[in-house]
Amino acid sequence: MAQPSRAAAGTSRRPVSVYLLDDHEVVRRGLRSVLEHDGDIVVVGESGLAQQAARQIPALRPQVAILDVRLPDGSGVEVCRQIRSVDPGIAALMLTSYDEDEALFAAIMAGAAGYLLKRVKPADLAETVRRVADGQSMLDPAVTSHVLARLRDTRPEDPLTRHLTPKEQQVLELLGEGMTNREIAFALHLSEKTTKNYVSSVLGKLGVRSRTQAAILAKSPQAHLGDRHG
Repeated sequence: MAQPSRAAAGTSRRPVSVYLLDDHEVVRRGLRSVLEHDGDIVVVGESGLAQQAARQIPALRPQVAILDVRLPDGSGVEVCRQIRSVDPGIAALMLTSYDEDEALFAAIMAGAAGYLLKRVKPADLAETVRRVADGQSMLDPAVTSHVLARLRDTRPEDPLTRHLTPKEQQVLELLGEGMTNREIAFALHLSEKTTKNYVSSVLGKLGVRSRTQAAILAKSPQAHLGDRHG
């Protein structure tokens, strides 16, 4: 059954702004068509080259940058790293034809908010863009376990949360459930500003650069999360 148009649903929020980076023009056209179908997502720029995208994305400040991993003049992973260092508010969503552990691990460590294979269904792609724009971390379930295994290998000093306060442990657990700052604030009866401060503190104490990395670590059985109601 076809999903109802979000534009027809009367949403009052501004359209999600997206930048496309893929070296095949036909792919970019297809992505633009899929994403702009319902009217609540708008493509504000596109490129087929890594270096050009690295210059344009910080200037255009899209909410989401969809980055192809393999490019003629570089890597989408490096573009992700560059734009996140300039503007952490831009969410990077990696899109590739290849299911490669190394590329996935590099993308997450560069701060990517999600990683999807190009065989993803059009409706799922659009919904993922919406969720990433809302601050959620999105990973293809087929590859999450591989990232988790690699992240565990890089952090032999478990338990991960031993330096977190009880409230920070609660925040981490909710990050692991993919919640946005607003949802976490509601669940824990906090202000959004206070929640943002807690999230920043959690990332710093865990030594990670993005919510996605923290969410994956939260799912590790070695994390020893405390009682969220304590």
